[in-house]
Order: sequence, then structure tokens, then C-alpha cells
Amino acid sequence: MLINFIRSIILYIIVLIVMRLMGKREIGQLQPFELAISIMIADLASSPMADTGVPISNGIIPILGLLIMHLVISTINIKSIKAREVICGKPRILIYRGKIDEGALIKERFTLNELQERLRDKDIINISDVEYAILETSGQITVIQKPNKRQTTPEDFGITPDYEGLPYDLVVDRKNNESKLKRN
Repeated sequence: MLINFIRSIILYIIVLIVMRLMGKREIGQLQPFELAISIMIADLASSPMADTGVPISNGIIPILGLLIMHLVISTINIKSIKAREVICGKPRILIYRGKIDEGALIKERFTLNELQERLRDKDIINISDVEYAILETSGQITVIQKPNKRQTTPEDFGITPDYEGLPYDLVVDRKNNESKLKRN
């Protein structure tokens, strides 16, 4: 029992370190290769965690191998646009100049209902308010509303607001955060 506990802690620390080295994206923003690696890491860690007959190195070595693969693929993504398009795909415009591109919806296996749902998530009820809708490689939708439907900003009225700076938490867990107090 104690051995399983210790093995679980070791594998948890390894998985946590590997996930931190992979980057700071949220699950909804993962590229397909990142999601696949995350799922595989979880599976590789679970076997030696649950079965003491499986050497712990059978989990650690493949996890480190996946980390290396992730770093290689990430480097290739940064250096090559063509490789990035193959590995991650490229954004696709679903609504172009206010018109739904049904061909793009079909290619992305995206239904009109799904598009409407995603637009509602962005507080857009009427599709006719949308100038462009772009399906990003992460699966998120970026929406550019028609100019007359966009929210106004101070700049629209020729107003330049005063600089506000960043808010700081001066008290965290019932303790004064002295380093933040000294910044102001």
C-alpha cells in the first residue's frame, strides 16, 4: 500500500513537471497533438501507479519520450509554416462578409446549429450581425461583428482614458503581500 502511494507521488510529480514544460494553454486551447500527448501521458502514468508489478521506469521513460516528441513537434511548428498547417491545421473562415460558407462548414464537419451555439456563447444571437467567423485551429471561434453591431470604446468618441495600471492583491490568504505594497 505504501509502495503504491510513493509510486503515485513520483509519477504525479513527473507528469506535473512534463505538463508544465509543455506550456500554459488551457485544455480547450490545446492543439490536437498536445491533446493526444496529454491523454497518452495519463495512460502511461496509470499502469505503474496501480500495479506494483510494473516497474516505475515503464511509466517514466515513455512519459519523458513523449515530452521530447512534444518539444520536437513544437519546435517544428515554430520554424515551419507548412509543417504547422499539417500538424495543427489552419483556421477556416465559416462566415465571410456576412455570408455563411456552407462548403467550409461541410469540410470542417460543422453544423449550422453548432455555429449558432458557438455564436451564442459569444453573446451573438443573430447571425446577420456577424461579418466574419473564423474556426481557429484550437476549435475556438473568433467572431468579428459588423461595424454597426460592435461595442463602442472610448476611442470611438475621441476620449483617451487615464492609465489605470494593473490591479494587485494586497492581501492573500489573510496575509499582507508586502512585495505588492512596495510597487506603488
